[in-house]
Amino acid sequence: MSIYLIVFVFGAIIGSFLNVCIYRMPRNLSIIMPSSRCTSCNNPIRPFDNIPILSYILLRGKCRYCKKYISLRYPLVEALNAFLYVIVLWRFGLGWNSVLYCILMSSLVVITFIDLDFQIIPDRITLVGIPVGLIAGSFLLPDPFLRAAQLGYRTSLSGFLVGGGLFYLIAVLSRGGMGGGDIKMMAMVGALMGWKSVLLTMFLGSLAGSVVGLFLMIFKGKGRKSKIPFGPFLALGTIITLFFGQEIFIWYFF
Repeated sequence: MSIYLIVFVFGAIIGSFLNVCIYRMPRNLSIIMPSSRCTSCNNPIRPFDNIPILSYILLRGKCRYCKKYISLRYPLVEALNAFLYVIVLWRFGLGWNSVLYCILMSSLVVITFIDLDFQIIPDRITLVGIPVGLIAGSFLLPDPFLRAAQLGYRTSLSGFLVGGGLFYLIAVLSRGGMGGGDIKMMAMVGALMGWKSVLLTMFLGSLAGSVVGLFLMIFKGKGRKSKIPFGPFLALGTIITLFFGQEIFIWYFF
């Protein structure tokens, strides 16, 4: 069996757990107990009905008991996480760095969907991710902005300070236009990936946010003061920076 298929299946299984986190974290529920249940009828989901992606297809998107439709988001989250894991393997190969990057990908998936629903970024992710990022970024991970033959280790602390400090400054100057969750999220990303990644992530996230915001204003009638969660765009910027930051950096400056 191909290693990519194994990683995809593993990523889908983790994605199933991420769905639990996405639903329960913002509601302050335990992510461990009770076992997975239908959100409509509250019946426990049997193990053979909880196979990532496949069970949704076999059940035709409905609960076995109450026949209510299950949100398409569940298999999409599973497939998205699996796809991100495969891309991490393709880009970085097998190793501890790939394990850490997969954890980062899963964290960003949870942050994205919770922020879309509740416009919050859970502290349980970022406040744990910051010290983990500081340790991993300082001692385990190579700088993604250096060529493969020049891999070195960045100062993780500078990324943490730039990520958290820059977004805190934006929050002060914008008088609340930037949430505390965004600040802690970028402190986490900076600790793990370095200060250059923070700047590129901020640029890419702002660009994506501007494009989507303009689209919503033109086609959906949203006003300039309508609240749009920034976390998903920062997550997208982080993913692009992780996978292609070196190429973007070289293309722009050279």
